[in-house]
Amino acid sequence: MNEVTVRRARIGDVDDLVELRTEMFRSMGSATGGERWRANAFDWFVDRLDDADYGIFAVEHDGVIKACAMGAVRDAAPSPLSPNGRDVLISNICTAPDARGQGFGGRAFDAVMDWARQTGIARVELMATHSGRGIYERSGFTANAFPAMRARL
Repeated sequence: MNEVTVRRARIGDVDDLVELRTEMFRSMGSATGGERWRANAFDWFVDRLDDADYGIFAVEHDGVIKACAMGAVRDAAPSPLSPNGRDVLISNICTAPDARGQGFGGRAFDAVMDWARQTGIARVELMATHSGRGIYERSGFTANAFPAMRARL
C-alpha cells in the first residue's frame, strides 16, 4: 500500500507520541525509565492537541505512526530579534527506529515548520541533535552563540 499521511495528531495517536518521545530520549542517550513521566506526557499531549498555540503532527505510513514533530508558541519579552516578544519552539521531532532514513522525520519537520509560518511569528528555535543538524541547517537554522544551559531545581 505504502500510503503516507502527514496530519495533525489526534487523540488516538497519543500512545504513539509518548512512545516516539521515549525513543527520542533513548536515541539521545538519555534515561527513559519510569512510568510517571510517560503518564504525565500522555496527559500533556491530550491537553494540547486542540490548543491553537501547539502544532503537534504525526506521519502515518500504512496506518502506523512513524514520526512526529511539535511546535509551541512561547511568550517572551520583546527583543530586537523578536519585536512582538513571541517565538515558536520546535521539539519532539522523532522517527521510529524501523522507519529512519525514509523521509518521515523530514515530513514531520516540514509540517511543523509550515504551521510555525502560519502563526505569523518571526522566529523559531529548536535544540538540535547531531543527527538532525543537517536538515535544520538546510531549512535556515544556524547555531546560536549562546547555547541553552540547564540546571536541576
